[in-house]
Amino acid sequence: MSSATLELASALIAKPSVTPDDAGCQALLIERLGAIGFDCETMVFDDVTNLWARRGKQAPVLAFAGHTDVVPPGPLDKWRSDPFSPEIRDGILYGRGAADMKSSIAAMVTACERFVAQHPDHDGSIALLITSDEEGVAVNGTVKVIEVLEARGEKIDWALIGEPSSHEQVGDVVKNGRRGSIGARLVIHGVQGHVAYPHKVDNPIHRAMPALHDLARHEWDQGNRFFPPTSLQISNINAGTGAHNVVPGHAEVLFNLRYSTEIDARHIIETTRVILDKHELVYDIDWSISGYPFLTPEGELVLAAQQAIKQHTGLTTDLQTTGGTSDGRFIAPTGAQVLELGPVNDSIHKIDEHVDTRELDKLSDIYQGILENLLA
Repeated sequence: MSSATLELASALIAKPSVTPDDAGCQALLIERLGAIGFDCETMVFDDVTNLWARRGKQAPVLAFAGHTDVVPPGPLDKWRSDPFSPEIRDGILYGRGAADMKSSIAAMVTACERFVAQHPDHDGSIALLITSDEEGVAVNGTVKVIEVLEARGEKIDWALIGEPSSHEQVGDVVKNGRRGSIGARLVIHGVQGHVAYPHKVDNPIHRAMPALHDLARHEWDQGNRFFPPTSLQISNINAGTGAHNVVPGHAEVLFNLRYSTEIDARHIIETTRVILDKHELVYDIDWSISGYPFLTPEGELVLAAQQAIKQHTGLTTDLQTTGGTSDGRFIAPTGAQVLELGPVNDSIHKIDEHVDTRELDKLSDIYQGILENLLA
């Protein structure tokens, strides 16, 4: 059985919007949102297309946030059907972006359409912040739109991001925060030479191992009620010329920390320096921060979501902060309450990505319920 949400989700999936190409998705959204009174503003930065759509001039502002870009489909011969030709099999909608996150965007739009029809003079403002740069480098998407909004004093009070948060069924888990992410490229310098003359070389691999062991075992914090302890993972080690009889001149190590609100990036950088210096390494290290941790404690947005989920699914939702980063890291620093609520995340980024069609309308109803709880 078809529905407005399923039809729109299918239309979006049919557009091959591999990041950063929007492929016309936002034009379709503008057509739907403009018809119900949204002022739609397209913001293009480099090769990224963004949409800021707003209905209303007053505070408070409830903004739905999401992305039309998807990851590449991978080998097409592994898919049971064309990833950009949406197909329903046994009540399941298949296609790249079905779960992450075109179904969420469709549910946002249909929720807004029903809500506006019932409450044409609703309180505050409804907005949609849509980017085509979430799955990519994320430098010309949400972060740039937020900079524009902040510069002109346009504030978001509540941000509801359609990331696939659910585990077993829609609404069982929502994300009220995310860990920070900081990565490093560490180069340990040594002296290259023949392995038969160890007194003439300085093996950077040998020097690196004790230091890396200490870094991996270090207890950064114990986490807190919402966050697990900070963890460090070494993701790549590269050294050597390819010959078994040559000691390399340097070793390169990549590692990443997902960190809680118990510590900050400055503490991580300084602690790492102390550990490396203890081992008397000669090294260079470059840091990159891809996201700061954020947390939305219980408040209006969390309560509105919990009530809407209970009403439409009967579930008592679980608040979690697990997973990677999201565009919430760009919105939360403005002072907005941020929550991630979307479909089941079991198939995201996988071959044969899919979503249960029965849960599309549930998600749309939940979004409408949140609108009712905050702006009716």
